[in-house]
Amino acid sequence: MTQQNSFLGFVHRRRRGAELFLLILALAVGIGAYAAVGLGVEGEVPADIIGYGGWLAALTIACHVVVRLTAPYADPVLLPVVAALNGLGLAVIHRLDLADGTTFARQQLVWMTIGVALFAATLVFLRDHRVLQRFTYTSGLAAIVLLLMPMLPFIGVQKNGARIWINLGPVGMQPGEIAKVLLVIAFAGYLVLHRDALALAGRRLVFVDLPRGRDLGPILAMWLISLCILVFQRDLGSSLLFFGIFLTMLYVATERPGWLVVGGTMFLAGAFLGFKAFSHVQVRVDAWLHPFDDFYGSGNQIGESLFGMAWGGLLGRGFGQGSPYRIPFAESDFIMGAIGEELGLTGVMAVILCYGLIVERGLRAALVCRDAFGKLMACGLACVLALQVFVVIGGVTRLIPLTGLTTPFLSYGGSSLVANWVIIALLLRVSDQARRPVPDLSNDTDETSDAETTQVVNLR
Repeated sequence: MTQQNSFLGFVHRRRRGAELFLLILALAVGIGAYAAVGLGVEGEVPADIIGYGGWLAALTIACHVVVRLTAPYADPVLLPVVAALNGLGLAVIHRLDLADGTTFARQQLVWMTIGVALFAATLVFLRDHRVLQRFTYTSGLAAIVLLLMPMLPFIGVQKNGARIWINLGPVGMQPGEIAKVLLVIAFAGYLVLHRDALALAGRRLVFVDLPRGRDLGPILAMWLISLCILVFQRDLGSSLLFFGIFLTMLYVATERPGWLVVGGTMFLAGAFLGFKAFSHVQVRVDAWLHPFDDFYGSGNQIGESLFGMAWGGLLGRGFGQGSPYRIPFAESDFIMGAIGEELGLTGVMAVILCYGLIVERGLRAALVCRDAFGKLMACGLACVLALQVFVVIGGVTRLIPLTGLTTPFLSYGGSSLVANWVIIALLLRVSDQARRPVPDLSNDTDETSDAETTQVVNLR
């Protein structure tokens, strides 16, 4: 048979038109929800709907233009889903503002603008994600410094029992939100270099090959860092998140279930020690197990959320018809409780489905990425979002104890929103690199055909 020269590519179609169409639908969700809030609460469309909708549309279209110019082969689904979640979150926060007399939605729109600016800067200046591998240890050191900053005098601030904030003049931020991105980069670079040694099997225990004792150093160090966050910063959510990210990436890099056994055992031991030693952990667990025993105390937040979601039922009360303002910190920690009350179980499931799409597209980018660093980084970033959504919604629905994390793109919080927009930019960069057509340089000169063919695989 005649062998033909071929040009093998993973993706041929750029799909930017599909992304634009989905973005229009996402804008309809965000602006429509904002209008529905005005109709439900005040009986009329908000007077600033044109200015608000125009600014939201400008930010969204700007993101599309940047992606079209700098990452034309990137995944077409990620950005529209994120835009829909961000727009819905702004509408829900605005609904709570109307009830409480606050201006969180306006501040959140400013933070969204900053997040979009950093999103664009990441795509413009980072043209190849593999460059980040050079900064493996620098990223790790910077992450540790950021995690330590809330403990410093003068700038470190304690809020709601957790010392995870810093004040830089008039601006307050959570450095841990930026640290999680840097930690993923550091973990990916480290595991690429050492995964062969970490993948070696040690003793066998009930069909599972445990890792060698000499290789336990990294996971012990991460375990101790997580415990320090729990002890000194009283932040159960970040402690769980950071250790979970490292354990997941370690398993993906080595494909050894033994690491899950070791990591799970260490997590359970740390959770037990934390419960026995620290009163704030005991309060969280008691509020989880018995929220109605101290309804006007430690169980008030979860209790009000449960009542609200029960009242919302399947389809919800509708914007303005419920009482989500009764839930303490509904605009941040418990925004899913507010959504459950006014949009019902249907709205909650739709939001969870959107998060599932983001995680699935991130893992798909990791799957088709051609370099090991990109695979691990994309997998780690997708797992950051998956773990954060799980612990937040799990806490709101009383599946697990409350952790204090924010719901990505929905909750009020500048640090979280900005960091998550950067995560999406990094995922789009990896996706663009993975989906670009790549020529097959193999050339068999013995037998050639008159017309060379091109074989393209469309990954959608």
